[in-house]
Amino acid sequence: MTEIYGLSNCDTCKKARNWLARFDVPHTFIDYRANPVPAATLKAWATKVGGWDKLVNKSGTTWRQLLPQRKDPQSDPEWTLLLKEYPALVRRPVVVTDDEVTVGFTDNAFKKRFDK
Repeated sequence: MTEIYGLSNCDTCKKARNWLARFDVPHTFIDYRANPVPAATLKAWATKVGGWDKLVNKSGTTWRQLLPQRKDPQSDPEWTLLLKEYPALVRRPVVVTDDEVTVGFTDNAFKKRFDK
């Protein structure tokens, strides 16, 4: 089963969910603002996608509004604390299937990932 983590009001998450529905890919959506992701899971995601810089959206409003000293976490606990405090910083959607984790949505990437 595919799990999609994101925010209910996120347009990219909506597009991803609509794509999965259109291609009949069974999935579950988890809003990580309503259901916070454990620190260990966030760290595992960061590892699987290539690091915190790949998991965190640094181009969004939430990042730009952070105080400068908050933009330079030096450890996994600092990153996980930041993401727990600001869930909108996680690049969306996070797509989890079996042992694979990816972030973001594009039609081509989903076609490759789900063999459609």
